[in-house]
Amino acid sequence: MGVNASSYPHSCSPRFGGNPQTQQTFIGASYAPQGYGGESKLYSLDHGPEKPQDKKKKSSGLATLKRRFIKRRKSSRSADHARQMRELLSGWDVRDVNALVEEYEGTAALKELSLQAGLARPEARTLQRDLATLYQHKYCTDVDLIFQDSCFPAHRAVLAARCPFFKTLLSSSPGYGAEVLLDVGTAGMDAPMFSSLLHYLYTGELGSDDARLQNVDVLVRLSEEFGTPNSLEADMRNLCEHMPYFDSLLSFSSDSELVEAFGAGGPAPSGMGGGNAGVNHSSPDEELRAHKAVLSARSPFFRNLLQRRIRSGEEITERTLQTPTRIILDESIIPKKYARVVLHCMYTDAVDLSLVLRGSPSEGSLGEVQALVAGRGCMSRAEEAMELYHIALFLEFSMLAQ
Repeated sequence: MGVNASSYPHSCSPRFGGNPQTQQTFIGASYAPQGYGGESKLYSLDHGPEKPQDKKKKSSGLATLKRRFIKRRKSSRSADHARQMRELLSGWDVRDVNALVEEYEGTAALKELSLQAGLARPEARTLQRDLATLYQHKYCTDVDLIFQDSCFPAHRAVLAARCPFFKTLLSSSPGYGAEVLLDVGTAGMDAPMFSSLLHYLYTGELGSDDARLQNVDVLVRLSEEFGTPNSLEADMRNLCEHMPYFDSLLSFSSDSELVEAFGAGGPAPSGMGGGNAGVNHSSPDEELRAHKAVLSARSPFFRNLLQRRIRSGEEITERTLQTPTRIILDESIIPKKYARVVLHCMYTDAVDLSLVLRGSPSEGSLGEVQALVAGRGCMSRAEEAMELYHIALFLEFSMLAQ
């Protein structure tokens, strides 16, 4: 059954503004000296021709100001910096002078090192770039859009967060892997143009694949039918806060729980147990909601894990049962206290250390164990940042690492 897009109107009327009319301003009133009944005159801001003495006075003032600027510039160029430095250091001890020189040399070396490291370090992949790759390779899609006999696998959470039209349309087809027939009312819409529209919803940029999207009239018609999205950053931040259409749960287990789950004689999982296999003693409140599409787009580690589940057939079972994928994380590698920081960065490209959970130390966290052994009650922000850096390296999440 086709869905008529016209039944979901989203008005986006263009607003036109005009320039205010320029008005002439008049000031004061001058009365003629003939007496009380003399005719009044209004003088505008546009004065008559200047008198020669006024013009001479103004030119001489500008010349004086110009000479002052030239004199100041010459004095700054001809300043004897060596003499000024000698006067500054004349009363210093030799050790203090040596310390100052070492400080200058160290600062210059650090600056050069920072420049070279920036040139050698590969560029971190942004959220926009990763979502473009997600749309291109179709990782973990959960809805198929059928338009003009063409199938477009997509992610319902991204479409609903970015487009009011799809938010209303997909609410009537909540099942995983649902096929949704589209009947778009915009004139001239074909499959390539529809693909470019979806690419825009994922990336927030109008690509050069379809030049028709550069036409203002076409954009106005599309905005009237599909609605006008916010910025990509704002919509993804809202998606992170509310988690509509979540399809995965992140839970945490210690080494002992993982050994109990897989058996003492079985192979030990390397950092993570996948899916619903095993026993998980964490409460639902301790599980974090997420979208497999975002996890796959931002982290090759999560992408490989979820692709293995698809190849093993576990994904089909979860879609049939309409249950989210439960991913069990080993807390000795990814402490639970940092999970919200990692997820927030995946959705927003921002690191917010205020999201680190304070309280009892995570079980098996190496940094916290070292802090307790050293007699420190809690970790500093620098130590927490270093632990996040190592977690980012493990997840291959370059944006969080940098």
